[in-house]
Amino acid sequence: MSDFEDIRPYSDNEVRAVLDRLVNEPELIKTILDFRFSSWPGLLRPILASATRFSLKRKVKRINSIRDLQLIIEKYMHHVIDTSTHGINVTGVENLSPDKPHLFISNHRDIVLDPAFINLSLHQNGIDTMRIAIGDNLLGKDWIADLMRLNKSFVVKRSVKTVRQKLLASKQLSKYVYVSMTEENANMWIAQREGRAKDGNDFTNSAVISMLLLNKPKPQVVEEYIHALRIVPVSISYEYDPCDVSKALELYERKASGQYEKQHNEDILSIASGIQGEKGRVNVHFDKVLSASEVFSFENAKAVASEIERSIIGHYVLMPTNIAAAMLVDNPLTESQLQEVKGTITNAEIEKAKAYLIARFAPYPEAVKQEGYSAYAAPVFNQIAVKNGEALAPFVELEGDI
Repeated sequence: MSDFEDIRPYSDNEVRAVLDRLVNEPELIKTILDFRFSSWPGLLRPILASATRFSLKRKVKRINSIRDLQLIIEKYMHHVIDTSTHGINVTGVENLSPDKPHLFISNHRDIVLDPAFINLSLHQNGIDTMRIAIGDNLLGKDWIADLMRLNKSFVVKRSVKTVRQKLLASKQLSKYVYVSMTEENANMWIAQREGRAKDGNDFTNSAVISMLLLNKPKPQVVEEYIHALRIVPVSISYEYDPCDVSKALELYERKASGQYEKQHNEDILSIASGIQGEKGRVNVHFDKVLSASEVFSFENAKAVASEIERSIIGHYVLMPTNIAAAMLVDNPLTESQLQEVKGTITNAEIEKAKAYLIARFAPYPEAVKQEGYSAYAAPVFNQIAVKNGEALAPFVELEGDI
């Protein structure tokens, strides 16, 4: 794996040294203090720092492998589920093969929890956890990169500047995904687009598929190479988005001024909000391994991306908040559309969700409210379009998105 030294996850024989380095990292200790003891008097910080460092050393003392670490993470994931969700429903696991690798491509709403919930779903069903793609824009500090690479994350080089650097980085990534799956039987995860779908549109960027195809030998047809990757589209649905207000404010600012300037540590704050904030009901659906059919063929990257997109949108589980938002936007659902999508959701649930959304965005101008409502409503209108065989809006990437 020497070709991938700068992007691969850490291996078991590196775990001990990395952990020993992390527990003595001042910035990690400071970050923990900032989140857990922000309201405590500053005079206590030295004592709290020493206590936190001692506690960390004790907790990691018996961790000697990636599996050891992930079993500890599993406990924290159950705590997140118990304290910030109304439970997770997992469907489609029967579509997976425990003894074969999969390339999971999912929609992307939360920086950390999207792959974490998929990983937990796999683990609980006796399937090996995934290697997770993460952009280097989130790895600005060495200790953050260490944490992520300990948890089977591999690095996507988004910060490279020149065309040549981007091509080399993409080729390296493409080869890494293929080698991991075919030679190491590893499950892999990558989002359907770079950055979260802040506007609620779970569109697939065909550039992601083009990257995967860079490793394809020229004589090999696209369809054969895609089959070898065993792509599984995954739909993740959240009833509530803890970052909905911040996303709406960002979208409004981009439209109003043409740009958006991130605040200091905004990415870290988004991660914390996503983990700690209320998410309501969560659904994870695994579709079948992507394969060609009489009505669909793998002609090119755009065709593959389109099929992944339609799978993800089609299997998105609509929540009362989605239906309610689609009734609050400037161009709301018609009565016939409402009956088409509401399923078993009751009118009482919709009215309750309406009240929640109205209260949630009440402090903000109407334009910000509409951005927030539209993000919740997008899965509804996109699912209607997919069911009716209508064209979806083209994917547009936001500059500097995460």
